[in-house]
Amino acid sequence: MKISIVYSSNTGNTKQLAEAIKEEIKNENIIYFGNVNEKIPDADLYIIGSWTDKGNASKDIIEFLKTLKNKKIIYFGTAGYGGGSEYYDILFKRIKNDIDSSNIILGHFYCQGRMPIQVKEKYIEMITKNPEDANLKVNIKNFEEALSHPDQTDLKNVRQWINKIIKFNSKEEKRKEE
Repeated sequence: MKISIVYSSNTGNTKQLAEAIKEEIKNENIIYFGNVNEKIPDADLYIIGSWTDKGNASKDIIEFLKTLKNKKIIYFGTAGYGGGSEYYDILFKRIKNDIDSSNIILGHFYCQGRMPIQVKEKYIEMITKNPEDANLKVNIKNFEEALSHPDQTDLKNVRQWINKIIKFNSKEEKRKEE
């Protein structure tokens, strides 16, 4: 099975996950690893990752997802807000809307990622105008917590996740051949 690992990374977080995935499945037939903006060869399985842009995947990943038909897709992403699995499921539902129904989605993974310093600067500017804004205080606290992500636990989790999906998919493919 030919595999393409395609990602868009704004601050390097998603690239870190992509590299961990590539390393974990290095013995598979990876025919492409890189940015979404390059010429991507046709593959049987696409492992696609993006940073979160205002609650959705990056525009270039969305456009790429819309081109895929009759493929297997595994999705991974990073988000500045570390809201946990319920939040990450909401994010993935938005992305799923841009994936053609002819494709088979094998799974999705998210973890928190650090945000650009401009985000914190924007929050601080806003809180000086509204010092009692509880949501802004939460946003600043979340920004600080996100600075260490993706951390070693996140990278370990993405490796375990991709390994499980690839092994399961390989078993399914062999079963179909029999």
